[in-house]
Amino acid sequence: MDITSLAKALAIGIGSIGPGLAIGLIGAKAMEAIGRNPEAAGKILVPMLLVAAFAEALAIYALVIAFSI
Repeated sequence: MDITSLAKALAIGIGSIGPGLAIGLIGAKAMEAIGRNPEAAGKILVPMLLVAAFAEALAIYALVIAFSI
């Protein structure tokens, strides 16, 4: 295994930890908020999906960096 493969693996691995945790927390807090106030589910869904998309973009940036190595 050469150093380039190791660099790519680390870029993907470390770059996906943050977005994975963020998406988990976003989903947990959204479900907690809907559990407390079920009528607000429509108001919570759109911002939750938007923030999850931004968090997922960070993982895509890590993938792009790994491909550019």
